[in-house]
Amino acid sequence: MKIRSAKSKLAGEILIPASKSHTIRAVSIAAMADGISILRNPLISSDALSSIAGAREMGADIITSAEWQVKGTGGRISPKCKFIDVGNSGTTLRIQTALCALASHPVKFDGDNSIRSRPMTPLFSALEKLGVTIIESANGKCPFIIQGPIKGGKTRVNGISSQFLTALLIACPLAERDTEIEVENLHEKPYVEMTLDWLRKMNIQFEQKGLEWFYIKGNQQYKAFDRSIPADFSSATFSACAAAITGSEILIKGLDFADHQGDKAVFEYLERMGAKLRHTDAGIWVKGSALKGIDIDMNNTPDALPAMAVTACFASGTTRLMNVPQARLKECDRIAATYRELSKMGAKIEELEDGLIIHHSPLKGNIVHGYDDHRMVMALAIAGLASEGTTVVDTAESIDVTYPTFVEDMRAIGATLTKVVR
Repeated sequence: MKIRSAKSKLAGEILIPASKSHTIRAVSIAAMADGISILRNPLISSDALSSIAGAREMGADIITSAEWQVKGTGGRISPKCKFIDVGNSGTTLRIQTALCALASHPVKFDGDNSIRSRPMTPLFSALEKLGVTIIESANGKCPFIIQGPIKGGKTRVNGISSQFLTALLIACPLAERDTEIEVENLHEKPYVEMTLDWLRKMNIQFEQKGLEWFYIKGNQQYKAFDRSIPADFSSATFSACAAAITGSEILIKGLDFADHQGDKAVFEYLERMGAKLRHTDAGIWVKGSALKGIDIDMNNTPDALPAMAVTACFASGTTRLMNVPQARLKECDRIAATYRELSKMGAKIEELEDGLIIHHSPLKGNIVHGYDDHRMVMALAIAGLASEGTTVVDTAESIDVTYPTFVEDMRAIGATLTKVVR
């Protein structure tokens, strides 16, 4: 599928779907809980459904309807669990790998071509120090077989992706013995804070020194819960940036600014660049205005890199998006991909090892590649809303990973977006 995008003026309100990160954590924890958990307003997307499929393989009984009911395993991975296909979901891969390392039998993991490019070595190394064996790994990536159980003890993890630490934090309370984790090179810290929020809500006992050291008691248990899944700031990034670059005013609904999601910082970035923001009981109003270039440390917000790079093209002066090397380890190398595709549209852009430098450069529509990466596709689609001519983005079916209704939701506020299915 392709998305065709053309210059637009936006108006109205948009309700943001639920958070992928919260939904996958909720599914995985509920799968390990004792009893029946209720997940209200979950994200229904391909990544979330991959987490559901994996949880079922682990032994959870799940009913999906308007709300999801998850009958957990009580922390015991089913002996019938032999293979989990995570599709395109890196979060599911990392968390459920650690959970299946609790089992005493081997479990194989695999996914699509993008997943087969995603690194796993930091998580493997951390789990091996806890007594786990990795079998038949393809150069530290999928496919691989993991053989537990986690015995507990002391380990160290490289946090180049926060998902490696998140996986350990969720799995280790269920280990037989206590676990001590030392963390180095941690990126994307708000995602770890999100995980810790979940552990606190589950009354999991742990000690911490900042985000560099954790001591987790073993032989704990997750209890069933009833929780509504918060809306996704990562998905809200695209409508907010679209309003900023088109000079439009829209109301974005459903966001909880008390949540630890890292991408809520995008609203701060946009305000610093000159967009007008107004918080109300109904939601947050975003109004485009004259934008100016700024320097942004993107370490906590790697998913926002493509959309912020698009926004920077319409800002006067120069914008520097820095300190985000982990953006190269996502569904694609987002630094290189953003540089290539925005260059096709006329962007004056420079590629750094850990980010991008973008100079003011009004864009022209072009045929661009989405890299089977939902965030690249949506960022390039909103670029077309403020560009001269028509923009066509391929591999657009990838938006189903996190935001299946992106085109329809954006069209409802005036975006000239069209799905082209051939």
